[in-house]
Amino acid sequence: MSSTVRAIRIGVISDTHNLVRPEALHALRGCEHIIHAGDICSPAVLDTLNKLAPVTAVRGNNDSGARIDELPEAVTLRLGETAIHVVHDIADVPRRLDGIDVVITGHSHKPLVERRGATLFVNPGSAGPRRFKLPITLGIMVLEGGAVGVEIVTLVE
Repeated sequence: MSSTVRAIRIGVISDTHNLVRPEALHALRGCEHIIHAGDICSPAVLDTLNKLAPVTAVRGNNDSGARIDELPEAVTLRLGETAIHVVHDIADVPRRLDGIDVVITGHSHKPLVERRGATLFVNPGSAGPRRFKLPITLGIMVLEGGAVGVEIVTLVE
């Protein structure tokens, strides 16, 4: 009897700063889970994303207020066979990442997908208001067995 490994599609978003763009909602359709790496600013953002898929979110440096204060500063979760650590600012990533396959951060508004040793570091960039001349982006992460693929999706040129 052969076992089939099912791919899991995860939306990775950060730095929405109160703005949920229609382009972001379109890109996140079909995701089984959404990870928000902070700077949410309003619980309405999480309510909107939760209509698409369950959301795991952490608090960013601009996050405070009702319901947002309850969010953790960092969280480690397992989706499929993949251990994921989420924290807003890369400066707050623990030095020891034993057993962590993927680290997701936000804060810089600069998209990044980079392997550092055994760990894949992902920053989906900012899906909120434009900052400087940085792109408006989010990430789509596909987990299949132990393999992790990440695509940065440009929402607005």
